Amino acid sequence: MKKYTAELIGTFVLVLIGCGSAVIAEPHITYTGIAFAFGLAVLAMVYAIGSISGCHINPAITVAMLVARKISGKDAVWYIIAQCIGAIMAGAVLLAIASGTTGYSVATGGLGQNGYGVHSLGQYDMVSGFIAEVVLTFIFLFVIFGATHRDAPKGFAGIAIGLTLVFIHLVGIPITGTSVNPARSLGPAVFAGAEAIGQLWLFIVAPIIGGVLAALIWKSVFEGKAE
Repeated sequence: MKKYTAELIGTFVLVLIGCGSAVIAEPHITYTGIAFAFGLAVLAMVYAIGSISGCHINPAITVAMLVARKISGKDAVWYIIAQCIGAIMAGAVLLAIASGTTGYSVATGGLGQNGYGVHSLGQYDMVSGFIAEVVLTFIFLFVIFGATHRDAPKGFAGIAIGLTLVFIHLVGIPITGTSVNPARSLGPAVFAGAEAIGQLWLFIVAPIIGGVLAALIWKSVFEGKAE
């Protein structure tokens, strides 16, 4: 249970801090600050729970690790369940906090949910959003596989992974708000309304495809070469 609890807490922190920065602090920190909030949250959690669960805090990572045979099927299922619970809990806490200020409404202020089309900051359509989420998740997982490889410099994985999430957000925020993580999308969408739920499928399917592609390419090309 330690591993699953660590995943729940880690995902809770990521969603609360990342989405919280968008909902509460965006006027003060801009999109760059939001990108760093997500990246720094992951960096901190890598060092906090990495030794316990591996710090997936993302179903796309867990599925990719399952494909790469770095986690068992049983653990993968429970990791994903824990991640989704943690994300939904974070969405509930963020909504409770945001609702404490005059004039806030989840219908108008949102909850940091992802979206495309009219729900994209840059009005990017579904195809653009899908491509972006697949490619950005692929990049994220590629860095994770490389940074955590046994031949990589020890102790620096969290820095590489956190900074990668920062630059992924710098590009992805105007397109979809940046998901690359189905749990991160699920948490706020549950409370953001029917339209957010209706677009949620993209932020489940695309990141998983990107993660699986990264796992297959790393395993077939780079893992073998390293050995």
